[in-house]
Amino acid sequence: MSTQAEQAEQADKHWLYQNSVQGVDFELDFIKTTFKAIRKRNAKTMKEDFSGTALSSVEWVKKHKNNHADAVDFDANVLDWGKQNNAIGLTDKQANRLNYYCQDVREPTKCIYDVIQAFNFSYWMFQKRSDLLQYFIHCKNALEDDGILFLDAFGGHEAHDIQEEKRECEGFYYIWDQAKYNSLTQDMQCYIHFEFDDGSRIEKAFEYRWRVWGPKELQEILADAGFSKTTFYVQTLDEETGEALDEYLPTTNTEDYDSWIAFLVAEK
Repeated sequence: MSTQAEQAEQADKHWLYQNSVQGVDFELDFIKTTFKAIRKRNAKTMKEDFSGTALSSVEWVKKHKNNHADAVDFDANVLDWGKQNNAIGLTDKQANRLNYYCQDVREPTKCIYDVIQAFNFSYWMFQKRSDLLQYFIHCKNALEDDGILFLDAFGGHEAHDIQEEKRECEGFYYIWDQAKYNSLTQDMQCYIHFEFDDGSRIEKAFEYRWRVWGPKELQEILADAGFSKTTFYVQTLDEETGEALDEYLPTTNTEDYDSWIAFLVAEK
């Protein structure tokens, strides 16, 4: 007979994360189409910073026989999980086009890239301007002459609120918890919890300490790092329901939404 805690005890937090937070097919399609529209060629080499389980890198090498990906994360355990669970279905040829680097994202790899991606706001772990500038300079130097850095960001007044957001997924609930916020430093402590139908929970499955970087700040730091142009592609909302749509459009102005999410496209 099942115990109340059984679902939480049997669940895998990395699988839960991939199935509640990540949308790599959409993200990679955005990278592919945006790069092609700007550079008039196909991107082939990609570096996935803060890669975690490297799901995006795995899917990148599957998309085309000439695609190469390097996954970079300092957590050996989560990289190993990705090798054992995400990369298991790759052919030998695909696997040969995927490399893993267990290191700081600011350390060099052996390749120069068409694309570097740093999604899920992970680069917000850099809370000092000097550290973030150093990271962006490293990215610029690791890109081809026409390479592009893809980032994401969120904002609106809810980005500065202490709040919880609960969302139903298939077989579980995802809970985003903005637990603490310092309005002077813009320092935020966040957690992801997971909850199950039997009432069991995984508390603080993931935790993050971020600085909430403003969009103008990010543009200025990217310019200081040597990027020639940064464009915000902001997620559109349904005019009638206010629901977020899977459409991101370039803009220099947005309404005073409670919250917004955007891709940043930084051209070398």
